[in-house]
Amino acid sequence: MAYLELNNICKTYGQGDYATEVLSNINLSIDEGEFVAIVGFTGSGKTTLVNLINGLLLPTSGEVLFKGEPVVGTSHERGVIFQNYSLLPWLTVGQNVYMAVKEAFPKEKKSVLNDIVKNYVEMVSLTPAINKRPKELSGGMRQRVAVARALAMKPEMIIMDEPLGALDALTRGNLQDEILNIWNKDKRTALLITNDVDEGIYMADRIIPLRPGPNATLGPEFKIDIERPRDKTEMNDNPNYKQTRNAIIEYLMDIGNERKSESQEEYVLPDLTPKSFVGRF
Repeated sequence: MAYLELNNICKTYGQGDYATEVLSNINLSIDEGEFVAIVGFTGSGKTTLVNLINGLLLPTSGEVLFKGEPVVGTSHERGVIFQNYSLLPWLTVGQNVYMAVKEAFPKEKKSVLNDIVKNYVEMVSLTPAINKRPKELSGGMRQRVAVARALAMKPEMIIMDEPLGALDALTRGNLQDEILNIWNKDKRTALLITNDVDEGIYMADRIIPLRPGPNATLGPEFKIDIERPRDKTEMNDNPNYKQTRNAIIEYLMDIGNERKSESQEEYVLPDLTPKSFVGRF
């Protein structure tokens, strides 16, 4: 039995003539301990897919199963790292993480919860900033807090919704490595949503493109046959990396061109004659 299953998922917004089917016939199966990346264009429905998996949304039809049980709401078993940090600005780094830990382990003693917070803040190298508030942190540091908060709840599955998209290249690369190091320790099931093909190849076991909506659906999967741990500089000379990257980009370009040709319309300018204002002044 798969750890996470999406069976014939469809999601529609609006009603009647105003209904739009954002996702159509989504089928996905992820095994325990597997790291899967879904890559797609902006506006293709990736965040809607994340919200369905996490239980923030219910599908219009079909079902989402986690460990064989229907997903009907949020749960700390599925930790989400959002793309916009989602930190409470009036709380410190430690307090933001503590709130999540307390929610996940309500029966634990305060001393135990504080130890969990300290361990995960240290894990993302933010111990010197544990008493600072979000406004005192850089974008990369805020995202580290979001990573620590999600992982401190010790979820059985990590869901990442383009968590590194707004960061500079150096910070993004460092956080990729940190997330992989944390994932490698216990191989928790992970799902990464991204629009960066290279990021998906570096981090995941397989990549599945999401065809752009409306009526977005999943495309063919691409397995990443590159041994772990992966070195970014060595990957550039890896023939499997080059072949996989080219195949994914070619597929995305094809569906992008297909989408463009379908949406193009021929516009004809109306035959207008300008009015003459000569002699009216």
